[in-house]
Amino acid sequence: MKKATLFLLIFIALMAVVACNQPASASELKSGKPRETSPATGSADLTNLVEGNSTFALNLYQLLLKTGGNIFYSPYSTSEALAMTYGGALGETEKQMAAALQFQLSQDRLHSAFNSVDIELAKRGQGARGKDEKGFRLNVVNAIWGQKGIKFMTQYLDLLARNYGAGMRIVDYTNAAESSRQIINQWVSDHTEGKIQDLLPQGSINPLTRLVLTNAIYFNAAWASQFEKVNTHDGRFHLQNGSEITVPMMFQEHNFKYAEGTNYKAVELPYDGNQLSMIVLLPETNNFESFEVALNSQQLKGIIGRLQSSPINLTMPRFKIESKFGLKKALSDLGMPVAFSDSEADFSSMDGGRDLYISDVVHKAYVSVDEAGTEAAAATGVIVGTTSMPTNIKDMTLDHPYIFLIRDIPTGTILFIGRVMNP
Repeated sequence: MKKATLFLLIFIALMAVVACNQPASASELKSGKPRETSPATGSADLTNLVEGNSTFALNLYQLLLKTGGNIFYSPYSTSEALAMTYGGALGETEKQMAAALQFQLSQDRLHSAFNSVDIELAKRGQGARGKDEKGFRLNVVNAIWGQKGIKFMTQYLDLLARNYGAGMRIVDYTNAAESSRQIINQWVSDHTEGKIQDLLPQGSINPLTRLVLTNAIYFNAAWASQFEKVNTHDGRFHLQNGSEITVPMMFQEHNFKYAEGTNYKAVELPYDGNQLSMIVLLPETNNFESFEVALNSQQLKGIIGRLQSSPINLTMPRFKIESKFGLKKALSDLGMPVAFSDSEADFSSMDGGRDLYISDVVHKAYVSVDEAGTEAAAATGVIVGTTSMPTNIKDMTLDHPYIFLIRDIPTGTILFIGRVMNP
């Protein structure tokens, strides 16, 4: 017997979250305990979660790099979205998801730790500047979109409300699948300032859909030390195939945290407020592929630990990247294939039955970097179906492919990862 469709959309937009009202066509079910704003999560649990998320982030990078070209995604969005899904998993499904996603805490401690990270992120950037005129933004927002008439487990709804602030909104997939899709897509667009459009493509929502989970993160921040536009000039960027292109190259002289090894250079660019930063990893010209295939969370941790303040002549291109991935194969390869099996998956903690499974996981992301700062947005959809300077100034010119990530400094949480092959 075919399983009913549950569409679990988890969406994150890192550089600008704007609060929006619930669509008038979706009613809200006031169930579940409200979000805990001061969860009793110890520092050990927080560290465990962040380290696990970082390992997952780099494991996923190793699979996504095979797609070629520019890459940009939010591992935090993916982890949190799948954590909400994981809250409804049991048995072998739960075990495989925990292993693939590097979840090492018990269910109650894991979700409380995610809540703690979200609460910490909400504190960032007070009084800081944004890339635009609206000020710094870094927000995490969640919602649940459930099928009218379906009774979900109270314990599961409480877990999502208490740890993710996700309130239930009632829609009617059975009789109005297309309008339900449009309502959810509008919510996503509103929470990413229009950067993520049509996250759910036509046909992704159908009468068998039962639930969509949405997680939105939007980030917008100015550099702590901005690039002056007068210093931006056309320059050469060397592609992996040996050819060259001409792109606008920004420049500034400033003290940044810097490190170098036998085959790379690294620099940390803080955002205004000095609570978040972009870390850029520049492998040697002819060693990009060997460097990135060896990159893991421990190596990254070591590089970050070696960063020291140094005067830098920094040259880097403006760039904009839009990415879209289907993550079903990657997540299966990481060790959670049973969650995608219509006959073996067990998400019975969601609704008490055994008729739900993940049919796909889709991720879309956007990032724009220029003289003023950074704007980024991302969305993950989990579709569950029935189935003055010293003389030794360092020079760092990003004129060939490089890797970058955006991280929260106090917790070490990696929010975004990308690579620039062609700016």
